[in-house]
Amino acid sequence: MRRSRILNQSRVTRRNFLRWSQSALGLLGVLPAIGIETAAATVPSIAAGDDYYAKLGVEKIINAAGTYTYLTAALMPPQVQRAVAQAALHPVRLKDLQRASGEYIAKKLRCEGAVVTSGASAALTLATAACIQAANGLEPNQIPEDVAGLKHEVIVQKAHRYEYDHAMLICGVRIVEVVTLEDYKRAFGPKTVMTNFFNSAEGGEIDRQTWLDIAHQHGVPCHIDAAADMPPIENLWKYTGMGYDLVCFSGGKGIRGPQNAGLLLGKKQLTDLAVANNNPNSDAVGRGMKVAKEQIVGMVAAIDWLLEQSDEANEAEYMRRVDIIKAQVKDVPTMKATVHVPEIANRVPHLMLTYDPVVVGVSPKQVMERLKQQRPSIELNPATGTSGRFGSLSTENTIVIGTWMLQPGEAEIVARQVRAALLHPKL
Repeated sequence: MRRSRILNQSRVTRRNFLRWSQSALGLLGVLPAIGIETAAATVPSIAAGDDYYAKLGVEKIINAAGTYTYLTAALMPPQVQRAVAQAALHPVRLKDLQRASGEYIAKKLRCEGAVVTSGASAALTLATAACIQAANGLEPNQIPEDVAGLKHEVIVQKAHRYEYDHAMLICGVRIVEVVTLEDYKRAFGPKTVMTNFFNSAEGGEIDRQTWLDIAHQHGVPCHIDAAADMPPIENLWKYTGMGYDLVCFSGGKGIRGPQNAGLLLGKKQLTDLAVANNNPNSDAVGRGMKVAKEQIVGMVAAIDWLLEQSDEANEAEYMRRVDIIKAQVKDVPTMKATVHVPEIANRVPHLMLTYDPVVVGVSPKQVMERLKQQRPSIELNPATGTSGRFGSLSTENTIVIGTWMLQPGEAEIVARQVRAALLHPKL
């Protein structure tokens, strides 16, 4: 997403520009989600005239859902905000910044190569382009082309097909679906350039390690989509450590970097080709996938911040917020409160409030809508009132609350409003 901020002042100094930059970032709601109450004090106060959400009439929300793109994902911690603001003060040569940031992140995350991308989807596109280029000896300006005579097939489990297939298809590939292990072994041929494994797919007969081993037996690079698979922090080097040639992560989810950034990690030969297919190279499939200097620096700062964190401490804070909400709804008739931590993707506590809507007098979807309409507006997890997203744990009778993106004091607000909606449905 392109953003422009125009500063019209009669006299601009380095100091007041920095103050303005930090205030603008504070305006965007980038307060820390980790529960240190005093951390908010590090973000400068915002003058009423600087609140562009208010100026534009865009409503601020309480995010009790999670790091969903449609809710602008995660919030950047203060030290990431400061790094972004500082990066905005000076121009640099973009290719120098791309190279240096990639080397720095690769060293921190224990892999050969790294690229800051404009999100996980862009990372998947660049991974695909790199594999096509490596297999065919092409130049970036030849992707996509008439693929008739090229190696251009990507193998994917049928259960792993998803909307992000488009990120590969724009490179001109043909996706070959497989179901069984024997299907997979037979699918490799002279036109195979890559395999793609969707890490949080709920189905599929072929496990992650077997998928990788078979691909490497055929000399084909293997990409794994791990966009939402942080935490735990160790996942940032787990999959490259297993031998996956390329791995993509979203930067604006659990990593807590800018929303419009991501990471492609893996073998340097391939990440170098991904860079060649990326912005600012004009005649390349990634030309429109621009990552500004602020986002690149923001991702470096986010990695530095993340490696200072503790999964255990973070989860304890998320559970503290869960307990606040549970305490407020424990006397709701028929209420059963449980906590679910998904095994893969968004591996954080989710509070599941299951009850009998006939007895209580309001359905989970009605509660969700009521909370949206209140001020401040509260967004619950989209699994609320639906079946299947968390297996048998969530049903049409379940409210699902994610606590990891709540800011200090918001767990109490969510608890009060959920309680009021359940105990006083007619108000």
